Amino acid sequence: MSLPTVPATSYPKEDIKVLLLENVHPSAHALFQRAGFQIEVVKGALSEDELKKRLADVHVLGIRSKTQVTAHALSDAKRLLTLGCFCIGTNQVDLGAANAHGIPVFNAPFSNTRSVAELMIGEIILLARHLGDRSREVHEGKWRKVAEGSVEVRGKTLGIVGYGHIGSQVGVLAEAMGMRVVFFDIQTKLPMGNNRSVPTLAEVLGQSDFVVLHVPATPQTKWMIGADEIAQMKRGASLINASRGTVVAIDALVAGLKSGQVGGAAIDVYPEEPETNSDAFLSPLRGLPNVLLTPHIGGSTMEAQEAIGREVGTSLIKFVNSGATTGAVNFPQIELAQTQDTHRILNVHKNVPGVLRDINKIVSDKNANIRSQLLSTDPGIGYLIMDLDNDVANDVKKAIASLPTNVKTRILY
Repeated sequence: MSLPTVPATSYPKEDIKVLLLENVHPSAHALFQRAGFQIEVVKGALSEDELKKRLADVHVLGIRSKTQVTAHALSDAKRLLTLGCFCIGTNQVDLGAANAHGIPVFNAPFSNTRSVAELMIGEIILLARHLGDRSREVHEGKWRKVAEGSVEVRGKTLGIVGYGHIGSQVGVLAEAMGMRVVFFDIQTKLPMGNNRSVPTLAEVLGQSDFVVLHVPATPQTKWMIGADEIAQMKRGASLINASRGTVVAIDALVAGLKSGQVGGAAIDVYPEEPETNSDAFLSPLRGLPNVLLTPHIGGSTMEAQEAIGREVGTSLIKFVNSGATTGAVNFPQIELAQTQDTHRILNVHKNVPGVLRDINKIVSDKNANIRSQLLSTDPGIGYLIMDLDNDVANDVKKAIASLPTNVKTRILY
């Protein structure tokens, strides 16, 4: 006698629609294809209104740094299950709005760290030798074989502001070249090698020949390097920023460069950046000596983009297939192992008193047997994964979805 067939209760995988914007690496495409999802690829970013229209029929969205996912863009995204930022930063997404809609957001905090760290080391050497100026002069037909202002980096002090995944790698690489490394971070961090922590930003600025910035975009880091901080720098030192464009006050940096207080700069991120590659780039930094300007390419290597595609794509697929939110930046993080012969309910609800009581009453009234359950909350929402016996799971799901505290509920399998 054969066992009865359990009817499918979740979306057929071939009906899951994935929208990938801004040239997300093909490594992610391959993962989604193997998972059986539909994929639509758009090369560039979308405007807010266009994105709003497209999200009405999309289950998974993948973006990079240009697309702005606002509360308005999410307002009609009734089918959107999850969102992936195929980059490190997530400041292009209204994380609070996504949280309120029950949409976990994933990013790739580790995959391009080596690429950024290597660029920092390259720029330190370029600034030490004024190679940007020398290269430009030769291209212009000028031959200036000079040593004035050119130094070795061996024996010089590198100051790192923000000693996270990137900053610590920069410190290790710099030390291997014979540099002395000091760093400042608002959190206690374990030094790598002979890197040394100092207690204040002013101490890093005052003793460093090169200062690199590796901090996130927060209210505390906005314009953290302004006129006062530049005045605290060792005269003639160089400043390198590949973190966020709002960390450095550009006018103050320009004044420091023109006065000689700052001997050189390498900037990869800006307060305002062109929306497309065809738009003009305008900045008072253009044309200044010993200034390297790059178009936000710190993590733009083939290796990094491939790794980011795999990292974020894997997180999105795991959420769609199992409800796992490990690594989400705006969501309670839980992951529950699959229980055999059950249906899994995923519920996002407002984090107010009495929700779990109401859900447990539904389970009790339906005479349902909970085989496995996990709940986690943040200030705004609660996220519940619950595995139930198959016979009553659909009734339980409908009852939970009808609660006034419900944000989003679905049967996964």
